[in-house]
Amino acid sequence: MEIRVRYAPSPTGLQHIGGIRTALFNYLFARSRGGKMILRLEDTDRARYDERFVANLYDAFSWLGIHWDEGPDRGGPFGPYVQSERFDIYKKYALELVNQNRAYYCFCSSERLEALRSGREKSRSSESGYDRLCRGIRAEEAAGRAAKEPCTIRLKIPLGESTRFHDSLLGDVEWKNDDVNPDPVLIKSDGFPTYHLANVVDDHLMEISHVLRAQEWLSSTPLHAILYASFGWEAPLFCHLPMVMGQDGKKLSKRHGAAGIDEFRRRGYLSEALINYVALLGASYKEGKDVYTIEELAEYFSLEKLNKAPAVFDYKKLQWYNEQYLRMKNDAELAGLCLEAAGTELFGEGGPSADEKAAFTAAMPLIRERISFPAEAAEKLRYLFADPPLPEAAEFIPKKSDLKTAAELLRTGREITPALAEAENDEKAETLIKEEAEKRGVKPGDLMMPLRVALTGARVSPPLFGSIRILGAEKAGSRIDRALELLERS
Repeated sequence: MEIRVRYAPSPTGLQHIGGIRTALFNYLFARSRGGKMILRLEDTDRARYDERFVANLYDAFSWLGIHWDEGPDRGGPFGPYVQSERFDIYKKYALELVNQNRAYYCFCSSERLEALRSGREKSRSSESGYDRLCRGIRAEEAAGRAAKEPCTIRLKIPLGESTRFHDSLLGDVEWKNDDVNPDPVLIKSDGFPTYHLANVVDDHLMEISHVLRAQEWLSSTPLHAILYASFGWEAPLFCHLPMVMGQDGKKLSKRHGAAGIDEFRRRGYLSEALINYVALLGASYKEGKDVYTIEELAEYFSLEKLNKAPAVFDYKKLQWYNEQYLRMKNDAELAGLCLEAAGTELFGEGGPSADEKAAFTAAMPLIRERISFPAEAAEKLRYLFADPPLPEAAEFIPKKSDLKTAAELLRTGREITPALAEAENDEKAETLIKEEAEKRGVKPGDLMMPLRVALTGARVSPPLFGSIRILGAEKAGSRIDRALELLERS
């Protein structure tokens, strides 16, 4: 059997973590089994449909690097892949059910249905849904009226029976038909199909072998199983994925933070980090391994390794993944990300000059281990491109020392700065500091303290030796001279 799965979003909102996880699991399953993934747009909800949501879908998945094999933008042998372009197909199959006495025309007005609902509420009736008033109309009479009157087409739910289906994750599921939505509408009075009819017809015609979707759709599956049986079709294999919850145990939503993909992008999460982390929400892969490429995720993915329990979205863990992927970037890649995120903060709208860009790229080793998001680079490296404000004189003084000693240490630092700027690496620079400190009878840390403050404006900064090499002897010397003037006046 060829594995064929689908991601079938309704373009009525922006892409969010739950939808992305569903799409990713379908993608990984297809790739793990040499199958195909299909994108289908279920756009029958025209009241909430918006083209910008379609654009957001394509943009989000392009950024994530998830590519389907068939879809509206790629074509394929089972198109069209947009439900609003398939209305004639749905009507054809709904009429087949009517002709087989498995569905019927319903002539109840919206006013009658509202009165039915309201009356039940007032009487506190336990009954819900349609009362099947039109189910008993003779077929010939119903067909004649349908040619002249507004009507819907409703499915005949078999009464007094149970519906069974197997779920790859949850096992065998049995549902009493009395608990299924009573005779749901398949074709609305305006000719639009309902979600349930379009979903089942499309999955069958597109030869979908497995349906991987969120557990919130579990309650719809008995109805879908009944529809498959009504058509005489074999149902696909179902797998209802564990929910994604917030730390409070409730379904992940905007109240938990950035649930939409665009917001994650704006905050500076990398697509690789998001893919890696989301792939672990409700699934396990290889023991002892945390960081995976998308190819490795596909290699290890298995329905048998899915968890039944809800997955909890942990922003701290996602941030950890972001840090790991930032550290794996080479200097040029990391500089590109950081400049894109916050370059104008340092260099204005015109961007950096060639020399500034080279210096910025050279500074990446100084912050690679110190940032969680690319936008943080600008603030951490600001001191390299503009003289930092001088702090109070007390900031230059090492512990258990005084202002006079701090000035002497800074003068010593000034003397060896050219050699530090020329040092090939940190090891050589550290040797110079140790030798000078030993010669002066001071601790290396005490010698470096006032030098760091003079050059960076703070006691805590990115690595000092790398900073001196990037600043160069002349600029570093000028900053030290400025700091010495402050200390001598104090």
